[in-house]
Amino acid sequence: MRWAILGASNIAATRVLPALRECGQTAAVVLSGDAARAEEYRRTHDIESATGDLREAVGGDVRAAYISSTNDKHFDHAMAAIDAGLHVLCEKPLSFDVTQAQKMVDAAAAAGVVFATNHHLRTHPVHRAARKMLAEGAVGDVLSVRVANTILLRQALRGWRLDGVGGGVALDLAVHDIDTLRFVTGMEPTTVTAVGVCQGLSEGPADAVMTSGILGTDTLFSLHDAYTAPDGVTGFEIHGTAGTLVASNCMRPDPTGTLRMVTNGRDTAVPLEPVDNLYAPGIRAFVDAVRGDGEPVATGHDGLRSVTAALAILQSIDEGRAVRL
Repeated sequence: MRWAILGASNIAATRVLPALRECGQTAAVVLSGDAARAEEYRRTHDIESATGDLREAVGGDVRAAYISSTNDKHFDHAMAAIDAGLHVLCEKPLSFDVTQAQKMVDAAAAAGVVFATNHHLRTHPVHRAARKMLAEGAVGDVLSVRVANTILLRQALRGWRLDGVGGGVALDLAVHDIDTLRFVTGMEPTTVTAVGVCQGLSEGPADAVMTSGILGTDTLFSLHDAYTAPDGVTGFEIHGTAGTLVASNCMRPDPTGTLRMVTNGRDTAVPLEPVDNLYAPGIRAFVDAVRGDGEPVATGHDGLRSVTAALAILQSIDEGRAVRL
């Protein structure tokens, strides 16, 4: 299948383009708002053609679009691709606006095209093992979940993520945390309360955020998201009535990390299935869905739910109150 790459991004270059090629897909055209940058990107990453024109990018013989432009462009790029009859894989967050995100999902459904969100952590062996164990009742009733997504944002990535175009750490990292909560536990966040501060990388929006909330009716959760922690260890803990799962070093784009089960004072390592590339399984599932076989790893609805919660976190920071979803 031939793809349009809408956005000459780092994530496309380092993660998605290799995954597309591993899955036998072709990057036919790359779009950038700067035509010269598009051409340089094309040469560097061996893409067939380049353009600065959105309509040209979604025209021709491409059948799918991967959207990795800056967050403020996701809606326009997705709608143009859907209008052209393309299947769409969109980076998170789908939009800065819940109404726009819903329109994207609805437009794809009306057009009969596959619309997916690139929540790559759903293919992580730690996350998948934890999800399976919870479904089998390994920890009993889930009482609480604690997620840490604390990193030091690399200098090369400190551009649009730290201004209004990116939305700060909440729309970059917390949106992944929310999807992790939903995917692993099968529960929906119903209430969020958050505080955010600027710890030196940005004057706003916040580069460090802590969120607490409720999953379902009575399961507590907390999120710590930061761009400012040079030695942060990412992961999550799931506490239940019959045990605790401890996942470490598993919230980044690589299939690293460990999972441990703690029960009655015994700490046991959980075996994990080996995965070489977190993005390739998502591409394979997307291509299968286009062929009518199954669903994407994360659907447009999943992206809608994660961005709704992430925007509620920003609302809670701004208004200093709990926000119900």
